[in-house]
Amino acid sequence: MFSEHYIQQIEDYFPVIYPTSTLPALGVLPHEIGLDRLFKMKERDNLKIVSIAVANFEQMEQFVTIPDYLEDFLNLFPKGAITCILKGKTQFDSRIGGDSIAIRIVGHPIANDLLRKVGPLTATSANVSGMSTVYSCIEAAKPLGLPIENTIDVTCKGGKPSTLIRCPVFLSSSGGHKFEIVREGIVSKLEVKAKWKDLI
Repeated sequence: MFSEHYIQQIEDYFPVIYPTSTLPALGVLPHEIGLDRLFKMKERDNLKIVSIAVANFEQMEQFVTIPDYLEDFLNLFPKGAITCILKGKTQFDSRIGGDSIAIRIVGHPIANDLLRKVGPLTATSANVSGMSTVYSCIEAAKPLGLPIENTIDVTCKGGKPSTLIRCPVFLSSSGGHKFEIVREGIVSKLEVKAKWKDLI
């Protein structure tokens, strides 16, 4: 599935395109060199952060402190449906959030296999900022100036993005420990609230 060239490009901090449950994503190892290339390619404002895609909780722990309740909470939803904003373990590059990281365990099996092989990647949409997105990973490559070898011949099914939630450190229904829905996506606000109540 993944050519030697494709994997080498990732390891050399060049962006590649990979499929997610909805749309093609532009992925690069989240280090300075790779982020420089990604932001230039997307013509993206440095103030607009990009999220991180991981294969599992072990990879998530490289970036953030995982609240005790989080695994049980995420298991209430389809895999990849929720992106969590969590406290970073250190001060990362500001373009991935600094000390507040948006991170998601991916649901697409190809993406999951890729991340298990190369480690966490950025998960921003595979398009120049402001331009419409396409469903085909191959078709997404040309406007970005990427060679076909830096993508995978997969067409994504489309649909709403993941629901973005700022998650508290502790599980609570009151005070400063409430969750905040930053972006409503595939999971509705009402469903998030209902599932949250099931936990507390």
